[in-house]
Amino acid sequence: METRTIPLQGEAAERDVAERLARGELVAVPTETVYGLAADAANGEAVARIFEAKGRPRFNPLIAHVTGRPMAERYAVTDALAHRLMEAFWPGPLTIVLPLRPGAPLHPLVTADLPTVALRSPQGGLSRILAYLDRAVAAPSANRSGRVSPTSAAHVLRTLDGRIEAVADGGAAAHGIESTIVQPGGDHVVLLRPGAVTAAEIEAASGLPVRRHDGHTIVAPGQMRSHYAPHGRVRLDAPEPLAGEHFVAFGRLPEAAAARAAAVFQLSETGDLREAASRLFDALSTFDAPEIERIAVAPIPREGLGEAINDRLSRAAADR
Repeated sequence: METRTIPLQGEAAERDVAERLARGELVAVPTETVYGLAADAANGEAVARIFEAKGRPRFNPLIAHVTGRPMAERYAVTDALAHRLMEAFWPGPLTIVLPLRPGAPLHPLVTADLPTVALRSPQGGLSRILAYLDRAVAAPSANRSGRVSPTSAAHVLRTLDGRIEAVADGGAAAHGIESTIVQPGGDHVVLLRPGAVTAAEIEAASGLPVRRHDGHTIVAPGQMRSHYAPHGRVRLDAPEPLAGEHFVAFGRLPEAAAARAAAVFQLSETGDLREAASRLFDALSTFDAPEIERIAVAPIPREGLGEAINDRLSRAAADR
């Protein structure tokens, strides 16, 4: 099929996207994190096409996007801790895994038949599209499964052109890294996937400790061991590039070291983690080509947003 590009400018374009989703079409939409591949979450055929277009395994659940707490409560059973997290971070880049409400108007493919649902209230154009549609949309990252997440419409078209009806072009994603995923645990919060909201921010807002998931089972999106992968092999924690490597730099790189690299992509010359997070997938996409066999990445601190950046890099470098 032909994939149409829709400039996401103004109410008419947003309504057009909402009407397409209501008809069962797949539309890649911009969010503040990355571009998502959206489908009506109640339409089983449309949701199944997400898995088909992405080549995504069906045991991997999807995030359902809603306008806020009132819509979220159509799909999930919420509690006081969930309400605190919603109040602190919605709309925004936090996904909350909650018990699925009995009879929720959600196709089982969205939850991968788990008794929970992952919900997020996004910022920007997608929020208004959801308001026009008045129901949740399932929207994993708009890329082929396991490949680099897209932060622009051009990135989407690299792997999904001809596989979906449209991409809504809203410019570059602001955060450039996916949402943080958490699960309220009563007296603590479980961090299922680090992301744009840090563990320290969650602890401050909830007043509770954050515990990391053991990683042995998939209970939320984004937990596959190998993910975000470019074509070439990725070498992590490399102080400097070896001869001929494509190098992802963080902080100032000496000229002699840069000269050894085939090419250099600078995440942040000043060592700013937020800038680095916003540019991470752009870096991996820039070096994502069959002819690029070796990619090296500079060491990146693991605190704050660095936890999310290192999580994505470890999955990009995993054996596959």
